[in-house]
Amino acid sequence: MNNAIERNVRLVWRLLLLIILILPLVACKEESAEKMGEAGAGKFDPPIAITTVWGIDPELKFKNGESIESNVATRWAKETLGIDIKTLWSVTDSNNAFATKMRLALTSGGQLPDVVTIGDAQLAHDLIDSGLFREVGSLFDQYAGDTWKKAMAIDDTVWNPYMRNGQKMGLPVLDYAYNHDYLLWIRQDWLEKLGLSAPTTLAELETVMEAFKYNNPDGLEPEAVIPLSIGFKDTFSTWMGDPSWIFGAYGTLPEQWNEGENGSLEYGSVQPAMKQGLQKLKSWLAQGFIPQEAALWDETKTSEPAVAGTAGIIPGPYWMSGWPLADTVKHAPDALWKPYPIPAGPDGIAMRHGSLFTNGVTLISKDMEHPEALFAYQNYMFDHYADPKPGTVFDNGLFKNYDYDIADDGSLLRWENIPGGYVNSGRYLLVRDGARIPDAQIKALLNLAEGKKAETRLEKEVKTAYGLETPAAAKVLLEQENISFKNRFTGPPTETMNVRQDYLNKLELRVMSEIIYGEQPLEAFEAFVDKWKSSGGDDITKEVNAWYGSVQ
Repeated sequence: MNNAIERNVRLVWRLLLLIILILPLVACKEESAEKMGEAGAGKFDPPIAITTVWGIDPELKFKNGESIESNVATRWAKETLGIDIKTLWSVTDSNNAFATKMRLALTSGGQLPDVVTIGDAQLAHDLIDSGLFREVGSLFDQYAGDTWKKAMAIDDTVWNPYMRNGQKMGLPVLDYAYNHDYLLWIRQDWLEKLGLSAPTTLAELETVMEAFKYNNPDGLEPEAVIPLSIGFKDTFSTWMGDPSWIFGAYGTLPEQWNEGENGSLEYGSVQPAMKQGLQKLKSWLAQGFIPQEAALWDETKTSEPAVAGTAGIIPGPYWMSGWPLADTVKHAPDALWKPYPIPAGPDGIAMRHGSLFTNGVTLISKDMEHPEALFAYQNYMFDHYADPKPGTVFDNGLFKNYDYDIADDGSLLRWENIPGGYVNSGRYLLVRDGARIPDAQIKALLNLAEGKKAETRLEKEVKTAYGLETPAAAKVLLEQENISFKNRFTGPPTETMNVRQDYLNKLELRVMSEIIYGEQPLEAFEAFVDKWKSSGGDDITKEVNAWYGSVQ
């Protein structure tokens, strides 16, 4: 009996000892679960710190004595989510200052941020290839909420630039669909005064341009008129004043990889159809239909004659009626811009370059202790800010007295009516612009185009901020959805690209411009193609198609 009692006592002591050992582990696990906050629900307590760095847009404004380090958005993150955003450093991002400072931190062994959002593609690749930032695919699978995952699934190629050895190394920053697709904005008042219809072909376009220049309805002298405002200072494929659709009328799009008839990728700028586009631009330059300084004009410069009332047509995105074309009436009171489809070439072909659904990437340091905090932050933004329903948080905007305000009578105040002025507080957020669902804005615009009353925040925003013609422009854009072609190569730079791409880009821009200006004959195009191929182009083509085959 005594032996049995002794055995029971020993068993009790063992159980007590086991409980003593396990309790701290259980408490630790509970604390970790509390800290995780389910990566999107609840508030971290105690708060979790996230370090970051900032490249500040020179145009970004601050108010109420705030700064990028301490502002309404950082206070909101701490008070609402228990996330304490700490800035390691910030720099006004002019003349590539942010990229320079980021690379210096990389090479000097300085402290890297837990989280950094990058818009510069080359810098993003350099940071990923440094090995100092972690794989994010497993984190996304574990912590991202349904809204975010559905938004990312709209176009799963958004991951491609940030893949390394089958792993996702960066979180793509989503942008609105079709944001940089373009159509033609044409002076409708000029068309009507001349009794002309909008052009549907290049031949009809030439008739319109000639009438705009030599029979101008505003009485402008021919030398003062720019019928078609385009520019190619840095590129032949851009977002405003874009000339790439002229080549598209003959069956190719420059400066991007297009799928050929055999299913492989072909670089658009070296295809035979380019020669016809160059010939057309050369002809239009000689006739004064495009700016004589087109080779020196960037996107902003192409908008200047349009705003000044001396240009009749400008290619650009669906949102241009809000900016910059809304200012045309200051110089030409009767000016009326209307959106029209991209005209077709002689064989009925029309092509425009399509917008990718991203505008950057967010990287996570390997040393970040609590990466789930970033997902809690972004889950909240996707669930509550990306496309909020009426009456919910962020329904009127992001932060009261910054990007919106409420008047005493309950009406919504925007822009210059906000006391103290408008501030783009979305640029204060940890991830640029907070969160965007690619197709949300275009859906809002189509709702308005169909006569629906603006009810959601996105509908109210596009109605007040994007110009009266924007819904109609979105409708025109989608009516030509089948002519929108995205760059099919979305992977990281290939081995040869890293060595030869800059040279090839400069060669291409120089030769194309010289042909248009008559400094080289049209036949120089074939010599350019041979030079491009022998100087790395053939190797790049092989590498691009090897990548393409791996993702099909």
